[in-house]
Amino acid sequence: MNFVRWILGRLVLGYDLLTRPKPLTRDAAAQQELDGVTAKFALYQFNACPFCVKVRRQIRRHALKIELRDARNDETHKQALIEGGGRHKVPCLRVTNPAGDDTWLYESDDIISYLNTELKLA
Repeated sequence: MNFVRWILGRLVLGYDLLTRPKPLTRDAAAQQELDGVTAKFALYQFNACPFCVKVRRQIRRHALKIELRDARNDETHKQALIEGGGRHKVPCLRVTNPAGDDTWLYESDDIISYLNTELKLA
């Protein structure tokens, strides 16, 4: 089963590489303002997870600078995800508000919807 998962993961990554969206270009001031907002975001993800790829494609499409954290191979990020989010499930977007509190969003569609709504992307 692990071998099948590995093969499927490579196919997903290959498809992503071949069809990767071109990043949106915006003026420097607007990009800097957006970067200031997304500096408080972190995406916990697995490299070959198709749902993580879906979120990463949206991040790239809108030229968002969101830190990507490997929750599979980096024990620190894995532990932070379990302790903060409550489970080892990806993708998960961690949003730190100005008061320092964290919100943990699971599910790729919910994450994309949040980004579109909060950052006024759509």
